[in-house]
Amino acid sequence: MVLLQVMYTDLDFIATFNIEPEVLQQFLFEVYRHYNNIPFHNFKHCFCVTQMMYGLIWLTDLKSKMENIDLLIMLTSAVCHDLDHTGYNNAYQINARTELALRYNDISPLENHHCAVAFEILETRESNIFRNLSSDQYKRIREGIIKCILATDMTRHNEILNKFKSILPGFDFTNKEHKDLLMMVLIKVSDISNEARPMEVAEPWLDCLLQEFFNQSDVEKLEGLPVSPFMDRDKVTKPSSQIGFIRFVLLPLFVELANLFPCLEQHIIDPVRKALDYYTEMEKALDKEKQNRSQSESGAKNKEAADLQPEASKPETQ
Repeated sequence: MVLLQVMYTDLDFIATFNIEPEVLQQFLFEVYRHYNNIPFHNFKHCFCVTQMMYGLIWLTDLKSKMENIDLLIMLTSAVCHDLDHTGYNNAYQINARTELALRYNDISPLENHHCAVAFEILETRESNIFRNLSSDQYKRIREGIIKCILATDMTRHNEILNKFKSILPGFDFTNKEHKDLLMMVLIKVSDISNEARPMEVAEPWLDCLLQEFFNQSDVEKLEGLPVSPFMDRDKVTKPSSQIGFIRFVLLPLFVELANLFPCLEQHIIDPVRKALDYYTEMEKALDKEKQNRSQSESGAKNKEAADLQPEASKPETQ
């Protein structure tokens, strides 16, 4: 939590928005309390996403391109983006007709819940880091945080990416629609940036994510619900879970952001391409191992069948 406080301080939010240190501490403590002890979507994930957002703000020099209030929205959205995550995704919430799905009419139930929990924390004066702002500033921040967190629903991925691609040729930092889309893309990139980290950091996180996925698919099978194919422990391997995701989700998104900020090529695209190569080689090795095992089992069965032949049917030796 101390490092999160440093981020708020380093970006000049404390002075600019008159945030008292003790209120920031209380806010971050409440955020910590509202993340659950689950394999992936926990407080450590919250920190990783916020750290990536903080890094992107500095790498792209957004302080000279956007207002401080927009940067505050993005960093706070990253902190709050998975509050009280249950470990079961939206598809499960909707298929199981959970309380969240019923409350939000099947529309981004988790993301709506994360937003609601964030503003419940901010409703308490002791943890309201925006309490010294004007009503107009608070309204703008609330609107921005909701927009950013709702953008993390992956069912909206193509919609947001295609809109961002369409405005890139004439991107204008003074255009609100352009800026809003950039903020949504930045939190999306931060949220799914695990493979941009060094492999010794990224791979253990992938193990945690797969554990959460497998836990969900196990429950879906027990409850007779549709099983998400990319979560089924009987069908998914580590490389198979990543190759398509990197190729068709991560890279297209990261490349478009790097088209606006070419400096990001070495920081987020090169590592992701290395990760793709790593998992491609891992899949080849697994396929080869599977083929060798199959051949070995086939040979063993043939030998066993030959050994079981009746003596009379065996050829006589001269």
